[in-house]
Amino acid sequence: MLATLFTPLRFKNLLLLASVGAFMLCSNTLAQAQSSVGYPNKPVKILVGFTPGGVPDISARLIGQKLSEAWGQAVVVENRLGAGGNIAAQALANAAPDGYTLLSVSSAHAVAPAINPKLPFNPLKDFSGISLTATGPALVIVPAQLGVKTMAEFIAMAKSKPGQLFYSSSGVGSGAHFAVELLKAQAGIDLVHVPLKGIPEGLNETIAGRTQLFISPYASAVQLVKEGKARAIAVTSTQRMPDMPDMPTVAEALPGYKWVFWYGLLAPSKTPKNIIDKLNADIAAILRQPEMRQRLTPMGIDAAISTPEEFDKLIAEEIAVFTRIAQSAQIKID
Repeated sequence: MLATLFTPLRFKNLLLLASVGAFMLCSNTLAQAQSSVGYPNKPVKILVGFTPGGVPDISARLIGQKLSEAWGQAVVVENRLGAGGNIAAQALANAAPDGYTLLSVSSAHAVAPAINPKLPFNPLKDFSGISLTATGPALVIVPAQLGVKTMAEFIAMAKSKPGQLFYSSSGVGSGAHFAVELLKAQAGIDLVHVPLKGIPEGLNETIAGRTQLFISPYASAVQLVKEGKARAIAVTSTQRMPDMPDMPTVAEALPGYKWVFWYGLLAPSKTPKNIIDKLNADIAAILRQPEMRQRLTPMGIDAAISTPEEFDKLIAEEIAVFTRIAQSAQIKID
């Protein structure tokens, strides 16, 4: 009898019913949380401080779409560019603390106070963490015409041409900026910084050969590398990536080097705790969905979930780390 019941077709049907049931349970849970808090009852805006195509933008749009479906309210992503994400951060600091304006941030959010003591906002006091949403490594991109194929070759070239090679970033104080500054410090090389408006611009300048290095979030460059449109010589994680097993890590040429980008969502400080908790629970439920993980994993991003308090603590710890790097490398904004 059991063998007859669990034919392949019936087993597939049971799996389908289970998937539908899980989706309905998730949707019902989100709906119940919405009705209990009374939030949201109008469109929600997620600010992104960088150009479309970067991980802060991609993750915000994926999460925003799911939140919109669950809430029955529009969730709009708005790119406000400039100053390494600080313009968008200032806009959030000035927004009403009602949960209707949020900010998608990257590691750059913790870099900014390390290099700019005159920020128009306080990164620890003006924001409330909602949740960490993702983490991921980076790819070291060089122009194909540069003629180097390994990290060791690039370091050797840079040492032979101090101050003659240029690297692009997605802005002063961006994660891409500090990733190279850490590389410079550990490798003992001198590269000239060319800050740009965003990740796509940084990639394009290096692919075209106008700069000689760009450390790009994995998600932003992996497809270009696989299609042969960009050359990567290393990945910044401590281990090789499963989908690019032949790509060595930077640490294989430069022991001890590691760089991992992180991403998350913030609200203005003084946002009511019940709204922060609802956002955290709803976003965690979305990030646990297999569909979300399937969308993120091919881009080299791992979904990451935290409590609001854990995310606030991470930001504070990262600010301390980046401040030490900035002081050592004498990086600052006048």
